[in-house]
Amino acid sequence: MSETPKRSKLADAKLRTVLQLCGVVVVMGSLTAASVPFYDWFCRVTGFGGATITADEGSDTVLEDVIRIRFDASIASDMPWEFRPVVPHMDIRIGETGLAFYEAYNPTDTAIAGTASFNVAPFDTGGYFVKIACFCFEMQVLQPGERVQMPVSFFVDPEIQNDPDTVGTPAITLSYTFHVTDMPEDYAALAAGE
Repeated sequence: MSETPKRSKLADAKLRTVLQLCGVVVVMGSLTAASVPFYDWFCRVTGFGGATITADEGSDTVLEDVIRIRFDASIASDMPWEFRPVVPHMDIRIGETGLAFYEAYNPTDTAIAGTASFNVAPFDTGGYFVKIACFCFEMQVLQPGERVQMPVSFFVDPEIQNDPDTVGTPAITLSYTFHVTDMPEDYAALAAGE
């Protein structure tokens, strides 16, 4: 008679352990799913990892200090476009609004949609590199044989001179990588003549 309660306690302990492990798996899976959007938000807000900041207008303050902005372009391995900066760099005063162009060309015989990911280096400067307008904010669609110049308007926040990690930075590199994106349904239907 004493064996039955022992088995019961043992079965209860095993069941409890299994339920706890299932709970751990569910919690870890939820944290994993939430980590990507949270990390993206964190990088955009803080400039961590070279993510840039956005603004509706330029800076009110322009310093005499000049900084070089280098432009870099690459494409993902499945992207058939040609993509490059129009100029390799520009020198602007800190706080001054700059306007640069990147050129994209679709050498294929089909329309291709693409989106650009971006960052700046050194990573510490991400929180001070401010974009006002950028082709990277929206998906781009290039027709067969189409070549376009896409603008990016930006400034370097004068606060960069008050941060011990970034004061005196001689140059910032703005990098973009274009990736193939699924064609939007409404655009695909329009292209098919529906």
